[in-house]
Amino acid sequence: MNPRLQFAELKEHPLRQRLNNEFHARPPLPVVGPVLVSHLVFKNSETTSEEERENLTRLCQGMVCNSIERSDTHLMVDACSFRMRWELHTEFSSYTFFRPLVAGEPLHADTTAFDAVLPDWLAAIPGMLMVATHVEMRSAEEIKPESVLSERSASGRQMVGSKVSDGAAWIFADFKIDNGFSRFLVLDVALTERQAGRTIQRLVEIETYRMMALLGLPVAKEVGRWLHTAETGLAELMDQIGQAKSPDDERNILASLSKLAAEVEHSVARTTFRFGASSAYHGLVRQRIEELRESRISGLSTVDEFMQRRLLPAMNTCAAMSRRQDDLSGRVARNSQLLRTRVDIELERQNQELLSQMNRRARLQLRLQETVEGLSVVVITYYGSQLVQYLAKGSKDLHHLNTDVITAISIPIIAGVVAWGTRRMRKKLAAEEGEAAH
Repeated sequence: MNPRLQFAELKEHPLRQRLNNEFHARPPLPVVGPVLVSHLVFKNSETTSEEERENLTRLCQGMVCNSIERSDTHLMVDACSFRMRWELHTEFSSYTFFRPLVAGEPLHADTTAFDAVLPDWLAAIPGMLMVATHVEMRSAEEIKPESVLSERSASGRQMVGSKVSDGAAWIFADFKIDNGFSRFLVLDVALTERQAGRTIQRLVEIETYRMMALLGLPVAKEVGRWLHTAETGLAELMDQIGQAKSPDDERNILASLSKLAAEVEHSVARTTFRFGASSAYHGLVRQRIEELRESRISGLSTVDEFMQRRLLPAMNTCAAMSRRQDDLSGRVARNSQLLRTRVDIELERQNQELLSQMNRRARLQLRLQETVEGLSVVVITYYGSQLVQYLAKGSKDLHHLNTDVITAISIPIIAGVVAWGTRRMRKKLAAEEGEAAH
């Protein structure tokens, strides 16, 4: 049989093609310099994806667009004067515009790669602007690296720079926002089209993930202030545990600890995703920096050094706040368990005292019961002797017997029978109770 026919009969997993396509999605675009790249990132929500797709449709309706790539989370269009790539991520959407430049073309400070896009369309993009950056790529022959170094040195502005891709390009940046944009300058020495595309993509991703990672810093500062108050409150509750003098005091402290535990768990649930996302974004920043393969330019910090000095402390703060929350949660749980143990021990002591009181009452009741049983024997004997007397009186004419003598004789007999029967019944009930206990 033809192997292709045999293969066609195999049942394919419904996600096989989709997963393989995702593996190859969003490859770097080959770039020919000089070029200006404008990259916008919008923080979105779960409800903005359909709005974004509708807005992208309006873009293509307003101008001639050729769709190059399209999927549910990715779109690449060519509008002649520029190219645009749209990507939908978990927390954000990115719009990257590519506009070719003419060698020697000067750029105004307000120039963007999406100048040809209608302002109304840009204003309709859903979400909140998180990142806006320009990447300008020029030939190293057109703009000399030495001129950039001398110009920045004269301005006194701090600059970050390095050689990347084994010296095939120079990159310069300061990670500051001017006219709404941060800026990168790439000077092409010997980049291939693919290398240029990968370098530009890594730079915009470094800026994107840097800003997304920093979203955890305000949360960490807020949590830090709250943690100080919560830790102080826990220490005070521990002092109160040592000073507690009654079960009511311990129960009140346990209620306070339970309330504090609920607040801690609420804070953990509220911040776990943000701290985890910041850690993941920081990992992506470091990965993209490693992929640049930087080498030092004398007198300048590399991108890696800049991130180690500026971004890493913020990420360490987020990690520290996350650990403090987890530590506080564990401490509250341990102290609550300790206090519950104390309360349980006190309850067991009270239960033992209650059982002892019940035993004493049971013994007292048994003695009272024995006393009542003695009285019962007397009463039953009395009424029994009266019955014998009545019988004797009714039959004295037949037998000529003395009723008083008969009554006197019957009293010890009746008392003995009643006492024997009562004792036998008590032994039988005790034996049945012992069998039930075993």
